[in-house]
Amino acid sequence: MSKEFEIAREFEVDATPEQVWEAVTTGSGGWLWPEEFPEEPREGAKGPFGSTFTAWDPPRRLTVRSEDVGMPTQSLNQLDWVVEPRDEGRRAWVRYVHSGIFTDDWDNQYDGASKHTDFYLHTLREYLVHFAPRPVAFATFEGPEASGGADALAVVGRALGLGDDVAEGTRVAARGPEEFDAVVDFRNPYFIGLRTGDALVRFFGRNHWGGTVGMSVHDFAPGADAEANEAAWQGWLNRVFSQPS
Repeated sequence: MSKEFEIAREFEVDATPEQVWEAVTTGSGGWLWPEEFPEEPREGAKGPFGSTFTAWDPPRRLTVRSEDVGMPTQSLNQLDWVVEPRDEGRRAWVRYVHSGIFTDDWDNQYDGASKHTDFYLHTLREYLVHFAPRPVAFATFEGPEASGGADALAVVGRALGLGDDVAEGTRVAARGPEEFDAVVDFRNPYFIGLRTGDALVRFFGRNHWGGTVGMSVHDFAPGADAEANEAAWQGWLNRVFSQPS
C-alpha cells in the first residue's frame, strides 16, 4: 500500500554555507556519490537521475523532485536542503528533508532510508571538515551473496580487526587489503565508517534490509585510482565471506 514518508534532519557544521552548497552539488562524490548537474542549473531545470529542480537559490535552498524514481518500491522522491549562515558566515546550519511515497514494504524501506540518512549526513560533515574541496576518486560496490546474512556487518568488523568494544573516535590499525591507520569515525550495528589521512572508507550493513554488505571508498590522495581501490576492496570482501566467520 502506498504511503507518504518524511525524514528530516538538522545540524551545524564547521564550514561556510558556500562550502556546504558546493559539497551538496558539484562535490557530492566526496561523501555520497558523484551526481551530474546541468551547466546552467535553475528552477525548472533537469537534475540528477531525471529529477527536476523545484528550488535553486545558491547557497540557501535546493530542492529536487522526481516522479519517475525507477524503483518498484517508490513512486515519488524529493530532497530539500536549506542552508543558513552561523557565526557571521564561518559556520553553517543545515536542514535536510527527504520525502516521497513508498509503494511497498513501507516499514523496511523507511527504516533503511532513515538510518542511511544519518550515515550519509555524518559522512558529509566528515568530508567538509577534513577533506573539502580536494578532488576525489570514488568507488562503490556490493559484497558477495554470502554477505547478506544477519551478522554480515559484524563479520566485516571482526575482519577489520575492530573488537566489539571499539567505539567511535578510536584510532586503530585496521586490516583491509593491507593494514592501515584510521579513526573509527562512525560505528553502530548498521554501518562502519573509517577515516584515514586521505580517505573515507564506508561499510553499509544493507544485510539488515534484505541486501548485502555494501562499500564506498572516497579517496582524496593525489593520484588516487578508483578502479584499483574497487578491485582491492572487492577482493577483500570476497575473501572475508569465503571463510568461516
